[in-house]
Amino acid sequence: MNKIPKGTWVEIEQVVLQPAQRSASLPEDTKKVPYILRVSGFLQSDADLGDLVEIKTIIGRTIAGELKVILPSYAHSFGTVVPELLTIGTEYEP
Repeated sequence: MNKIPKGTWVEIEQVVLQPAQRSASLPEDTKKVPYILRVSGFLQSDADLGDLVEIKTIIGRTIAGELKVILPSYAHSFGTVVPELLTIGTEYEP
């Protein structure tokens, strides 16, 4: 597999808290899994998926973690269009 080149937009994953470090007041199913941080940024050196890498975020922070995704994108949605809302704010005529 070819190395992912420095400067590529990627997503890393970092374990913030192991299950034993999590609050006792959490629900049982939540306490059983680690608390994970996922961050996107620019890869700071050539790497392979799964490598421990450093990235630089859009705001300039340098963060280390396991390289998980190349060219991550958003998969969420705000649902279907509500036609009645499309003209809100455009109806005013001075």
